[in-house]
Amino acid sequence: MTGSARARLVFAGGTFAYLCAVTQRSSLGVAGVAASHRFGASAAALSTLGVLQLAVYALLQVPVGVLVDRYGPKRVLAVGAALMLAGQVVVAVSMSLPPAVGGRMLVGAGDATTFVAVLRIIAAWFPARRVPVMNQWLGNIGQFGQVLSAVPFAALLRLTGWTVAFLTTAGLAGVACVVVLLVVRNGPVATAVPPPDLRTALGALRSAVLRPGTRLGFWSHFVTQSSGVVFALFWGFPFLVSAVGLDPTVAALLLSVQVVAGFLVGPTLGVLTARHPLRRSNLVLGIVTVIGIAWTAVLLWPGTPPMPLLVLLVVALGLGGPASQIGFDYARTFNPSTSLGGASGVVNVGGFTASFTMMFLIGVILDAEQSLSGGPLYSLAAFRGAFSVQYLVIGVGLVLLFVARRRTRRVLLETEGVAVGPVWAAIGGQLRRRARR
Repeated sequence: MTGSARARLVFAGGTFAYLCAVTQRSSLGVAGVAASHRFGASAAALSTLGVLQLAVYALLQVPVGVLVDRYGPKRVLAVGAALMLAGQVVVAVSMSLPPAVGGRMLVGAGDATTFVAVLRIIAAWFPARRVPVMNQWLGNIGQFGQVLSAVPFAALLRLTGWTVAFLTTAGLAGVACVVVLLVVRNGPVATAVPPPDLRTALGALRSAVLRPGTRLGFWSHFVTQSSGVVFALFWGFPFLVSAVGLDPTVAALLLSVQVVAGFLVGPTLGVLTARHPLRRSNLVLGIVTVIGIAWTAVLLWPGTPPMPLLVLLVVALGLGGPASQIGFDYARTFNPSTSLGGASGVVNVGGFTASFTMMFLIGVILDAEQSLSGGPLYSLAAFRGAFSVQYLVIGVGLVLLFVARRRTRRVLLETEGVAVGPVWAAIGGQLRRRARR
């Protein structure tokens, strides 16, 4: 087998593991209504299923990154798949909320290992110019795990019930574990280097955290990924079914549109990221603006939002996933390969910290709205107030993104003599050069 063929095979194995991880992660998204009936919990209590899963995911990102740097991605991937298998089995057999929360925390722990490990595999197997594009393909293909949970899993849940549906999903995690063991390799033998000891790996992690470029990646991930994750993983389905009044099948298809939108846009963003590395933050800010406009239109619409506006919303949210990959490109370009796992873990904390914060606050606000008004828990008015918390969380992230961008550009100027001016100045200069030709 040629080197390029082996690289593609390893990439396929890692991407399959990530697709399975996303399926485990998002399986709760279409089960929110069923979970409320099964466990009889309030919105705030029920949100702990998703909040603690994402909290565990976020808290483990940095330790997982260090483990990837120390022991290699293959071992970490295999252990992660086994943890997701165990967690979904616990969820499947739980009859009350506490053990189900524990199961979802195991799912979050296993999920935490996957993306960072596959990013490290891509960096080892592909040339630098191809890495941003391959990262986008990883994210886009992996997000089809949301389609598996939104359509086949949702249908299985309705037909067979909670236990069989979640046991079936657990079996998919078992398949992923086998694929990783059989197919994935840490890197080409010719370029393999001895792994650093734990002390060296921790030192590299500290250096990565101190780099402004890593922090810029963190805040880029924070502001782009979180809104779509909250919608797809937990609150989108109850909003579309209970507040808007859509049929569950239609709601599941809308969640799939979110994935398809990201799949179509992702490769283009990967190419733009590779060609214009000094303008990556402008791509991030542009997509955050699109998401903000879509949410504003939905939340301010008088009465029930029409279907075209809901489609616009899920398409806009779908752009956030590919845009969040830009954060990992910052980690790659501002850190040496020996600390890439830790740096990528730091970046990945960003979006999921914002996600579980918003997810929990939405549940609290829904309960408060219901208590004050005495109306239904998942009313349209209640969701309007609850979803508005996104403006606060993402607004804070945008302020800190601008701070990190300014510091990163200062470092570029001091160390490499590269001055990055405003985007409109760059566009004006390019137009003037073309006019002179």
